Amino acid sequence: MLIPHDTRIALDTVVDLVNTAPETDRPEDERNDGLAGVEALYEFARRHRISGVGELGEKDLRAVQDVRTRFAEIFATQDTRIAAGLVNSLVAAAGTTPQLSNHDDYDWHVHYFAPDASIADHLAADCGMALAFIVVAGELERLRRCEAPDCRDAFVDLSRNRSRRYCSSRTCGNRLHVAAYRARRREAAG
Repeated sequence: MLIPHDTRIALDTVVDLVNTAPETDRPEDERNDGLAGVEALYEFARRHRISGVGELGEKDLRAVQDVRTRFAEIFATQDTRIAAGLVNSLVAAAGTTPQLSNHDDYDWHVHYFAPDASIADHLAADCGMALAFIVVAGELERLRRCEAPDCRDAFVDLSRNRSRRYCSSRTCGNRLHVAAYRARRREAAG
C-alpha cells in the first residue's frame, strides 16, 4: 500500500492520539490519560510538529479529547459504513478546507484544515482525511489494536500481507514470543 509522506505522518499522529486515552479495561486508579492537561496537549503538539497551535486552554483540551474518542471509535469498528460515517462526521465538523502548503522545511503537501483552525479541527481534518484514504482503499482492517493481553494500543498495520499483530515487535511482540519460548522449554523439560 503506497501512502504519501504527509498521510503517513497523519496516521502516526492519530495512532499516538488514540493511544493517549486512558485504558478503560483497567481499574480507575490505574488509568493513565496521556492528555490529562493543557501542558500534555502542548507536548503532544510539539512532538507531532503541529503547526499554528497558538495559545491552548481547557476548551482546546476537551475538544481534542472528544476528537480522540471519535478516532478510537473508528479503530473499534470493522464495518466500512460505520467508519465512513464517523470519518465524514469528523471531517465535516472540522470545516475541511484543502490547500497546498510548504512550511517548516517540508516540501509541498496538503493541509485539510483552515489556516486559523483550532488544534482539534486541525487533528480532525488532517487525521480524518488520512483515515478516509484507508477506508477508500478498502483497507479498514489495517486499523488495529495490539493483541498482547496487557496492551490494547492502536496501530496501523502497513505490513505487505496485513499480518502485524502487535503495536511493537520490540516490546509487545518480543515479550510474548519470549514467554511462549520459555513455556515450550518448561513443557519440554517437564
